[in-house]
Amino acid sequence: MVEPAPPSTPPTPRIPLAALLVREDLGLRLLAGPADTPLQWVHTSEMADPYPYLLGGELLLTAGVLLADPERYAARVAQAGGAAIGFGVTPVYDTVPEALVRACERHGLPLVEVPPGTPFTAIARAVWRLMAQARLQEVRRVNEAQQGLAGAAARPDPVPAVLQQLASRLGGWAALLAPDGSVVQSAGPPPTRTVREALCRLSRVVKPGTAEQPGTGGAPAEARRAPSSASDTVAGLHLAAYALGSDEGLALGVATEGREPGARTVAGMAVLLLSLLTAPHQGADAAGRSAALVRLLLGAPPEEVAPILDPGPWTVVHGRRPEPPDALAASALASALGSTLVDTHGGIVRVLLPGDRRIAAQPGWTLGVSAPSEPAELPAADTAAARALHRAEANRQPLALQRGAGLGGLVVPEEAAVHARSLLAPIMDSAALAETLRAWLSLHGSWDRTAVALGVHRNTVRQRIARCGTLLGTDLDDADVRMELWFALRYV
Repeated sequence: MVEPAPPSTPPTPRIPLAALLVREDLGLRLLAGPADTPLQWVHTSEMADPYPYLLGGELLLTAGVLLADPERYAARVAQAGGAAIGFGVTPVYDTVPEALVRACERHGLPLVEVPPGTPFTAIARAVWRLMAQARLQEVRRVNEAQQGLAGAAARPDPVPAVLQQLASRLGGWAALLAPDGSVVQSAGPPPTRTVREALCRLSRVVKPGTAEQPGTGGAPAEARRAPSSASDTVAGLHLAAYALGSDEGLALGVATEGREPGARTVAGMAVLLLSLLTAPHQGADAAGRSAALVRLLLGAPPEEVAPILDPGPWTVVHGRRPEPPDALAASALASALGSTLVDTHGGIVRVLLPGDRRIAAQPGWTLGVSAPSEPAELPAADTAAARALHRAEANRQPLALQRGAGLGGLVVPEEAAVHARSLLAPIMDSAALAETLRAWLSLHGSWDRTAVALGVHRNTVRQRIARCGTLLGTDLDDADVRMELWFALRYV
């Protein structure tokens, strides 16, 4: 069974019917069915057939005003998934009809007698209060578990510590699973071979960062994209697998006896931590990165070093978010994009991605993406990614890609560069003027959007553009002039 992504807060837990039965102020008496049936909410109805109005899990309160066929009534409530029936004696009946008691017993449906002095609203209020108390206890339990997981992640051996903490909090078995379903590390009482194999099959179904699709019993769904989590029940144990944010295909597997309301919230915290902790396993290994760094420090050119990490091509991504990014935020972005090659400087996170891959927008980030490039072209790709980021911010878009060459690709670069340097010479001594002219032209002469892209006041943009026009001795309102300057700026 495919499940949605782990929620950020635990859902409201259901309460057992027994919690109402022990309340002396309500005076309820169980006449049929089990007392440990969980209740999700309360519903009052005097319909002869309440089936169309039930969602499942309700304590259905009724005085039997239209009760004509007790057998059919109990069968319809059970068929709708109702949790229990609360039958109020008086004013219609002096006692609960024996036929209803027998019918509920046959259908395994709890039947509770509500005495005359107990209003239905008092029962509903008691249920809501018990659910609020259970919710508070669950939130506290989840908060304690999250604090324990965060502390485990700070230990020298964080991955096994997080797994051990998760297994302890959920009372089961937790494992980090490889793409082929094999166990990388685990904690907690080991399950049977059947359970372990079923969990490994689930782990091969899930993939990071994709939408959920229908599926059953741990078998891969026939869909274009795989789910990010999946669950199953085997040998009385609840199994769940969650994809980590890694192109390596790692997954978190959990096997527990129960299914507590906050369990998926706790598992969601563990997924986040393990995704960050296992990020170094993505891309090139540590030895390859060290070798590349040593060669660069000793003077090797990038085109010689890059193949050690990946044959390429390479894509450069620039990212910015409203708050200054710290090392953890930068690592999380790189992990989401599928790389460990990340740098943070001046509020900008730069990520180097090996391979020609499709980049998706990331929540909370504005991204500029270069075209796939060979190692020798990486400096130009870095510049292209920076320009794409400026354009994305100016257009208030989450992501912008480097634009294609178009007609500019027909120009001989060497000849274009000579002409561009000559044409733009009067302003090239001022980086501010050149960059302002470039941004202004790319944004079709918009003062406001250029100001946003450069982080300056719009009057500053007007002054700089006017200065460019004077130094270049040309009319910047002329479309032909703008086009020539735009092409020239690409070659300097």
